[in-house]
Amino acid sequence: MLYDNLSVNDKGHLTIGGIDSVSLAAEYGTPLYVLDEDVIRSKCRTYVDAMHKYFGPEAAPLYASKALCFKGIYPVVASEGMCVDVVSPGEIYTAAAAGFPVEKMFFHGTNKTDSDIRFALEKGVGYFVVDNFNELASLDRIAGELGMKQKVLLRLTLGLDPHTLEAINTGRVDSQFGVPVDTGQADEFVREALDCANISVEGYHSHVGSQIFESDSFMRQVEILAEYSAKVAKETGFAAKIFNIGGGFGVRYTDKDPEQNIPERIREVSEHLKDACSRCGIGIPVIYMEPGRSIVADAGVTLYETGGVKEVKGYRNYVTVDGGMTDNPRYALYKSEYTVLNASRADENADYECTIAGRCCESGDRIAEYINIAKPERGDIIAVLTTGAYNYAMASNYNRVPRPALVMVKSGEARLAVRRESFEDMMKNEL
Repeated sequence: MLYDNLSVNDKGHLTIGGIDSVSLAAEYGTPLYVLDEDVIRSKCRTYVDAMHKYFGPEAAPLYASKALCFKGIYPVVASEGMCVDVVSPGEIYTAAAAGFPVEKMFFHGTNKTDSDIRFALEKGVGYFVVDNFNELASLDRIAGELGMKQKVLLRLTLGLDPHTLEAINTGRVDSQFGVPVDTGQADEFVREALDCANISVEGYHSHVGSQIFESDSFMRQVEILAEYSAKVAKETGFAAKIFNIGGGFGVRYTDKDPEQNIPERIREVSEHLKDACSRCGIGIPVIYMEPGRSIVADAGVTLYETGGVKEVKGYRNYVTVDGGMTDNPRYALYKSEYTVLNASRADENADYECTIAGRCCESGDRIAEYINIAKPERGDIIAVLTTGAYNYAMASNYNRVPRPALVMVKSGEARLAVRRESFEDMMKNEL
């Protein structure tokens, strides 16, 4: 099995956190997102403990809400000592409704509207991560209108290419995110921010990309930040108190992906940071990271019911399921690879080559292609692993398909966390 929380019981069924997946599908219906809370808590503790050990007690991981946002996730990450990053008023509202402390939220986004800014200020969000000159001016103006002084981090683009997937590469100069250092525009950005009457600049934010398995990109990132911070301090007198170095490390979607030693990666980055700060003659800032995928991805499994097995002679075999790109658009968008199992026959040989196709009226509605599973029959439960991140978060009603339910399992018990969307739910805003 790809992960330790998965096993096979005496019925030959896949178990998730000790619970029979076929029984979960029968009780809650399919498609069904299943999320193992024990795995999430373990991941949170790994980041919190390693960051405290190597970066110091003020360092903290921020759970990246965009990976998976629903009310039930926030009490979990809060109780494990994490802050959160949020990228929209909807994420702010959800986290606040779940009782998450607003002052521990960091508000991202490339195009915060004036209403977004006002909403976040009125809610009392702890930090804004300011992306551009226009946002800076609007934030300063609106904060002044509200009689507030808002803490901010300035998002910088460092010109790094971590050689990750194009769609999740955010570190290059030519990026819609942040203000580039290499062009000299960051210098002007920092000066303007320091001159704003209603803004308190606390430090810098940068993000080099997602699904990064090595620490090299992070090490070069903190080196550039240290050098840039020293340059700004010399020119303006401003010493950055905070470096937010963005996303967490990669996760395993298939057995081809390497296993991660997150504490060791964090240790490597911390040593490089300390050396860089010492060489540049600056103090070591408070460090934040933003793991999202690496907190929730491998805690998630999506269960589907097999509708049919179609064998196109001389070409390929298709296994159709009752979900697809409406609950997991990542294959259609990125050709993202997944590990797929026949959960009903998890003890049988996985020797049937097939393509898992969804229910949408789209030739591109696939979950996986040319993979091997135990040959299914109509009614068998198909399990797709590592779906905790960017699946529920990106789900849609395309083809007027209701979004699935989400069940959380913990210590051998299951509970409904998000009920299945009804036809009435989909129509409730229509006049």
